[in-house]
Amino acid sequence: MEISKDMTIGELLEKAPEKADILLQAGMHCLGCPASQGETIEEACMVHGIDVEEIIKELNK
Repeated sequence: MEISKDMTIGELLEKAPEKADILLQAGMHCLGCPASQGETIEEACMVHGIDVEEIIKELNK
């Protein structure tokens, strides 16, 4: 599965729950928050001041 910055956090966690650790280590500690489920990875990165390209690269390893 190719993970893209347009994928929502909810979709990512549904399809690849093991990737949650990567997001948590990057500083996204609100993965269970209902609002985060509808956010794209790119939106969540902007909110948390995280480089989206680095996260996408890490998630796709």
